[in-house]
Amino acid sequence: MGKIIAIANQKGGVGKTTTAINLASSLAVLEYKTLVIDGDPRANTTSGLGFEQSKVQVGLYECLVQGLDPKDVCIATDYNNLDILPSSIDLVGAEIEMIDLPNREKMLGAALESIKGEYDFIIIDCSPSLGLITTNALVAADSVLIPVQCEYF
Repeated sequence: MGKIIAIANQKGGVGKTTTAINLASSLAVLEYKTLVIDGDPRANTTSGLGFEQSKVQVGLYECLVQGLDPKDVCIATDYNNLDILPSSIDLVGAEIEMIDLPNREKMLGAALESIKGEYDFIIIDCSPSLGLITTNALVAADSVLIPVQCEYF
């Protein structure tokens, strides 16, 4: 059963996306079946793995809000053992649409149950916020990486 790792920090520019792409790619090279989830509406992980944001038809938004099965949304990348659950700008609306739902903080974890056994690792790249999507990632995760940029103070 796959280990879920969220990469989160409410500050932007600390390397969350870079860490997600490089960690997922490294695990895939080591022959671990890996899924990277782009949990940021800016979709930099999606574009960083070679997918044009404007061409993403379905993604994390549709899994969370419309109940699509992640099996039907995950896309194989050009790299062996590496799949992506892409994002798009639509994800911005997910937090608003989920706000009144019961167990709204557990929706990502529930969606991942159907595919968790298919992957050795699931890496979630979070947006620089502590909103509902990031909360879902933290609740679903077995562990969290918090990249920090060493700066004065």
